[in-house]
Amino acid sequence: MRIDAYNQIAQLYGVSRTTKTAKTQSTARMSDQVSISQAGRDYQIAKKAVSEASDIREDKVALLKNMVDSGQYQVSGDDFAGKLLERYNSL
Repeated sequence: MRIDAYNQIAQLYGVSRTTKTAKTQSTARMSDQVSISQAGRDYQIAKKAVSEASDIREDKVALLKNMVDSGQYQVSGDDFAGKLLERYNSL
């Protein structure tokens, strides 16, 4: 293919060369800001307090363990069956 023919076709269709433009850098800096409401702060404090609290009530566990070890802990069959049925029915 001849370059002259290409130039003539480009002139015929009005094709012009594209020029690269230099990429400009933005000098203005924008910053994002976040604000947390008082209710959100209270929620964070409560969540932290709950996560730090123990899930096991050591005083009750110690009391029940002592009662079982000494033979003083008694469970009636009716109470046991009632709780068992409650648990079964909730499934």
